[in-house]
Amino acid sequence: MPILVIVWGTKVWEWMSWKPVGVEMVESFGLWVATLLVLLIAGQYFGVTLTESTAIVHNLRRRTIQWSNVQAVFVEGFRGTQTVVIYEAGGRRTRLRAPITGFLCWDCGFEEKFDTIGRWWQDHRGPDWTPVPLPAAQLSDPPVPDGNPFASPT
Repeated sequence: MPILVIVWGTKVWEWMSWKPVGVEMVESFGLWVATLLVLLIAGQYFGVTLTESTAIVHNLRRRTIQWSNVQAVFVEGFRGTQTVVIYEAGGRRTRLRAPITGFLCWDCGFEEKFDTIGRWWQDHRGPDWTPVPLPAAQLSDPPVPDGNPFASPT
């Protein structure tokens, strides 16, 4: 991604200085179209697959999270967007790349998708699931009221 930003910036700089003509202009437009296609195709790959026992997270690398190991599912702000974050018993947090909502990628069904993930976790975490305080929460945050993992800790 950073290389794409550098190349785009170079092309925009050339356009602003009126340097591109002929072949260079075609090359610039081709680069823009190719980059948009790559982003559209890559964006379709990101997300999460919900199964009976696991959440399969599709990021740059595929990751499988056992529902019995999940301690909470929250919505958090990140760089001007809202994303779904899965907290595991060992303190690891996994930020999902989809669903996501923000300035250029507004998802009208974001809340519904978040609720679906949260309810799926609650329904499939198993009968022997017990809440485990997260390592950071043990030191600074008060306990979650009423045992509701979706409640705000403050």
